[in-house]
Amino acid sequence: MMALYTPIIGLAVAVFVLIFLVLRTRVHALLAMLIAASIAGISGGLSALQTVEAISKGFGSTLGSIGIVIGLGVMMGRVLEVSGAAEQIAYSFIKWLGKRREEWALAITGYIVSIPIFVDSAFVILYPLVKALAKKGKRSVLTLGVALAGGLIITHHAVPPTPGPLGVAGIFGVDIGAMMLAGLVLAIPCVIGVVFYARWLGKRYPDFQPTGFDDEPQDLQAAHQRYLAEKEGKSLPGLGLSLLPIVAPIVLIFINALNNMLAKTDGLSWLPASLWGQAFAFLGSPMIALAISTLLAVYTLMPKVDKNTTLERLEEGLQTAGIILLVTGAGGALGAVLRESGAGTQLAEHVANLPISPVLIPFVIATLVRVIQGSGTVAMITAASISAPIISQLPDINMLAAAQAATLGALFFSYFNDSMFWVVNRMMGITDVRQQMMVWSVPTTLAWAISLCGVVLLDWVL
Repeated sequence: MMALYTPIIGLAVAVFVLIFLVLRTRVHALLAMLIAASIAGISGGLSALQTVEAISKGFGSTLGSIGIVIGLGVMMGRVLEVSGAAEQIAYSFIKWLGKRREEWALAITGYIVSIPIFVDSAFVILYPLVKALAKKGKRSVLTLGVALAGGLIITHHAVPPTPGPLGVAGIFGVDIGAMMLAGLVLAIPCVIGVVFYARWLGKRYPDFQPTGFDDEPQDLQAAHQRYLAEKEGKSLPGLGLSLLPIVAPIVLIFINALNNMLAKTDGLSWLPASLWGQAFAFLGSPMIALAISTLLAVYTLMPKVDKNTTLERLEEGLQTAGIILLVTGAGGALGAVLRESGAGTQLAEHVANLPISPVLIPFVIATLVRVIQGSGTVAMITAASISAPIISQLPDINMLAAAQAATLGALFFSYFNDSMFWVVNRMMGITDVRQQMMVWSVPTTLAWAISLCGVVLLDWVL
């Protein structure tokens, strides 16, 4: 009996070590995941050589499916940052929606901009617009700032090509096009909920006044200065060109996904072999779609920028992707070890008897890891790594809903150990701990609760 449960005990020890290393030591999440994978493999009955082989196989197969896509996505995002496309999108939505609807305009901007741009950077870039609108329109900076940050954080968690959702899709083996479309839909009610909360927050603190830029931390102030220096004397690109690199891959991937869906119906089985089907099977693959969007961003948003400067901007984006690629690969390695050791199969038998849907297992794990160590990306990758080998053994499991559960479960209660918590609160000059939680911990938890309903509904529909 003890031998039967050894892989499960080994997994429990591995998860405990992983959490302890990330939370209490200076060991990076990458090394912590590799150590946890080694413990899970050896204690689960694998030899030392088999454990190493499983780690290498899992690492390589995960990055093989999404590594290039992550790299292309962050390069495109960097071009959108430095070209002014993000500001153009924000200004355009504000103009369309009119006065007194600025919070909706900023939330929609965040919803779109955070798909390719890292959430922390996007908030730093767009926050000066929040301050300007609050001053000129006599609106609450809390309402506008939280609406923007809410739109940013939700699609950052749910929609590829943001690296976290891409990594989760790779670990679960989910089609990236389906992951993208599901994330876009599930994010909408979450954003709406956060905007209504942001409106209430402005009424809750009617006398709140933002501090000046001089009071902001030096690193954030320096980021503002660098960005404004880049933009000085440069006109913003048009709205169509600003949206083109974001919309183009979504459309290509959607057409390919639609083709695959139609091919399963009677009378359209010929579609994949047709010229149309073959063309969009190529153009709509995430790697090619993101390559096209990166080229569009370079040649439409930075047409007059010289070659060396353009390459520098693209490489700046790749530098930010490095650690995410490694952590994602390590997550895939941990998942591979769980499959090889048999822990996933054993746990699946117990999970099948639980009184909740197995799809919610990654949601619960992501929530717990998020609270413990703070990083949403690490939480969703860890949840996917642990849960994918388990629930993949169960019959009739909707892996798309499970993958989205892992990403959205990581929205829960952003607080002191999350970098975005400090970016949002410090940019708005909030120092009171209770108010900091009201401004950012509560709305992320509200989005988490709404997303739980969305995941359950998605599982039921599909």
